[in-house]
Amino acid sequence: MMTNYHEILRLKSLGVSERNIALSCSCSRNTVSKVVKRASELGLAWTAHGIKTNAEWQTMLFPKENDSSTKRPPNCEYIRKELLKNGVSKKLLWAEYMEECRLNNEESLMYSQFCRYIQQDEQKRRATMHIARKPGEQVEVDWAGNPAKIIDPDTGVITEAYLFVGVMTYSQYAYVEAFINEKQRAWITAHVHMYNYFGGVATLLVPDNCKTAVIHTKDWYTPKLNATYHEMAEHYGTAIIPARVRKPKDKASVEGAVGNISTWITAALRNEQFFSLEDLNTAIREKLEIFNHRTFQKKGRSQVESLPPRRVAFPKPPTNYPL
Repeated sequence: MMTNYHEILRLKSLGVSERNIALSCSCSRNTVSKVVKRASELGLAWTAHGIKTNAEWQTMLFPKENDSSTKRPPNCEYIRKELLKNGVSKKLLWAEYMEECRLNNEESLMYSQFCRYIQQDEQKRRATMHIARKPGEQVEVDWAGNPAKIIDPDTGVITEAYLFVGVMTYSQYAYVEAFINEKQRAWITAHVHMYNYFGGVATLLVPDNCKTAVIHTKDWYTPKLNATYHEMAEHYGTAIIPARVRKPKDKASVEGAVGNISTWITAALRNEQFFSLEDLNTAIREKLEIFNHRTFQKKGRSQVESLPPRRVAFPKPPTNYPL
């Protein structure tokens, strides 16, 4: 998979850290640092005229870099076991790897590329840890599992309404809105309404791996962002870091908020009947205000009291969005 040079430089221009750029672009931090440093040396910005595709960026930034896609990858499982033995180093294993490639008439990787494969394998096996977040830095978004109900007053037909949930990671301040479906129009509209409700835009946006956020390819570890969703991120000046497949800890705040919202909002409205989406969202907003003003048992303050003192001003939604 080719490095997304354009997106790396765009996010760097927004002040996003190299660690978060690496997560958003599905590459290593060394790659991000290398691209940023090379672009700085050449005086290139992500808005450089005439450079449109990643192939053109690669030609401009690294014209002599060899493509490693045809080279033999190392056996990471074997390397991981060998590194546990006394006296065994990556240099030794790389020398053995090159000798094996030579005997089989195969092209070998350079030492830096060899180490990159090992590093990526280690990241997949690495233990999780708590990552401290700054106020207003990150928002996690998802669809709630249990839909609400809308009753047609004429026919009595029940229609399901799906709940969009957005949560600020640091303060746990939440936003909830019901939609008739989970299509792209509803997804983008929900984000615009969420930003208006929050009064600002976070630097990082962590969505689930739904179709309105990412396009899944054969490689599940490097999902491709939905084009419209990416345009929205560019407009608001934010970075999208999709949660990994079957990794709920990547968006633990929204996963926890979904359960709480199911109790404090959906379940609390179980005995009420709604005959329109507007009525349902009005009731949800009332419950949401109560939810956000609840006091944390351990922190001794509410979500509202945990909000950052300043809000980041955000632009108006572009007219070409399907709202």
